[in-house]
This record gives sequence, C-alpha cells and structure tokens, in this order.
Amino acid sequence: MSAAFVTFDDVSLAYDQSGNAIEDINLSIHEGEFVAFVGPSGCGKSTFMKLCTGLHAPTTGSIQVDGEPVAGPLKISGMAFQNANLLPWRTTLDNVLLPLEIVKPYRHQFRKRRDEFVGWARKLLKTVGLEGYEDQYPWQLSGGMQQRASICRALIHQPRLLMLDEPFGALDAFTREELWCVLRDLWEAQRFTVVLVTHDLREAAFLADTVYIMSRRPGRVIERRQIELPRPRALETTYQKPFIDLVQELRAQIGDVRST
Repeated sequence: MSAAFVTFDDVSLAYDQSGNAIEDINLSIHEGEFVAFVGPSGCGKSTFMKLCTGLHAPTTGSIQVDGEPVAGPLKISGMAFQNANLLPWRTTLDNVLLPLEIVKPYRHQFRKRRDEFVGWARKLLKTVGLEGYEDQYPWQLSGGMQQRASICRALIHQPRLLMLDEPFGALDAFTREELWCVLRDLWEAQRFTVVLVTHDLREAAFLADTVYIMSRRPGRVIERRQIELPRPRALETTYQKPFIDLVQELRAQIGDVRST
C-alpha cells in the first residue's frame, strides 16, 4: 500500500453555533484506495467530502492531500452527485468536456487541443456504454445514462481523487448494480483514489477497500472496516453468503448507531 494520500488530523467543523457537524476525525486514505462512508442521515458524510476537496475549511484540525495542506478547492479532484446535473443546453459530449474548459491547466489549452480532448471524452463515453449518444441532450437520456455521463465528466480531467456523493441513489436497483460494475471497471483500470458517500451498504461493501461507519451528529468515525473480499469482484459475489453476512454485520452496526 502506498503512502497516505489524504490525511485528517483531529478535524472538526461547526457550521454555526448549534455545534459541530463532524468532530475529532482522524484517518488516512492511501493513494489508489477506494473508501466508502456510511452512517445515518445528517452524520456528516457529505461534510467530510466538502472538507476533503477544500470546499469548506475545518474549524479545528488540519487536512492534507498529496502531502500539501488543503487551503482551497482542489484541482486534482473530480466530483459526481446523486443528481447528474448535466447542463440541458449542452450535448452529452459537451457536458463531459466542461471541466476541461474551466479547470487549470486545460482551460488555457482548450481551443488548441480541442480535438484531442474530444478524443478523451469519446473514449470515456465508449467505456461506460454511451458510444453513439455523444450528440444527445440530457432530456434524451435515461437517468442511468445521465449518471454515466456525469461520471465521465468527473473523470475527464484525469483527477487523482474522485469524490462520489450518493451517485446512484436515485436509480432503480438494476441500473444501480450495472453502474457499480462500470465504476468498478474504471477504477480497476486507472486506480484513482475514490471517496464514496452512500446509504447503500451493499454498494459500499461491493466497491470499497475500506468502509468507515460514522456516528450520529456530531459525526465521528466509530468503525473502520477492511473489506477482505478478493478483487476483481463479480456482481454474483453480492448474492453469496460471505457478502450477505458482511452486509448484515454493517447493518447491525448502523442499527446500533441509530438507536443510541
């Protein structure tokens, strides 16, 4: 395992005088690691993500990414959310290209290298099964197809850190499992570092190397669970007893958190 890529040292964040949203977070995420955060609603899972990417500064403690203090929005991160949030007036291809138009250093090179960047986007879209849909607008795509495009948009500028906030939560079960496999294959091929926030324990156990369980507000990490299932993981794994037992253990721990 490589050296720590993301480090939280005694990190707390209070949005206002009502108290801390998260409290005393200490953890390290290694480069290339896939981690998932689970816990009850309002426990600070999404707050962790905002701190990690520099969208919020901690009230106390320190955060480092790639050996440097986080002092503002990170250029090496990509993000995807529960809602795809594709711009309705842009085609699928142009939505995927958007980060290259606005993120340094690509934005200064965009006109000159546009054909090259279009090649990147087309390759990504083909990888996630959207070849042939490049010229379609968001309203012409299904929810699952929109989310595939959103993931491509998050990855187009080749980030080293991918942040996923409930990316499949609004999708039906079949589409969700399909996109688990899409994300698994992308990660296996490129090994960027992933932080996944999810309420789906099956999703966390299937995708992640490490699952962090958070307490109720103020959110604290109360359990760090290594997922020992061998990789690459086939979807059939999720219907086998070792996986089912693992998810039940995680569910029991979340139940204990909710009841206290």
